[in-house]
Amino acid sequence: MTALDFAWVGLGGGLGSVLRWAIGRMVGERYHGGFPLATFLINVSGAFVIGFLSVMLGVYWRDRYSTALVAALLTGGLGGYTTFSSMQLDAAKLATKSPFQAVAYLVLSVMTGLAAAALGAALANVMG
Repeated sequence: MTALDFAWVGLGGGLGSVLRWAIGRMVGERYHGGFPLATFLINVSGAFVIGFLSVMLGVYWRDRYSTALVAALLTGGLGGYTTFSSMQLDAAKLATKSPFQAVAYLVLSVMTGLAAAALGAALANVMG
């Protein structure tokens, strides 16, 4: 690892975090329901993109820290963009009102994210 590797991951992470914040804010300004829609959309779209890019860039899960481009995009950018901790916080808040809603949200998030990642990978395979 070099200082440049750290810089690429940091730059990607910063950009991903800003994008997450902007999308979260836009969704929050328009949607006022009880479902954590912003976090859900961010995580699902991030799963789709990481599935797509991992195939397009030929990255196996053990190798996603390999090059500066991969580290900046996948580890930094999508790591900063997606948000496991916010999903957990949203579920904890939902659990105070309805444990069923919290579990449903977590299951829906994980299953939809998995499907989105698989769809992204499949689309990249079709595109060649």
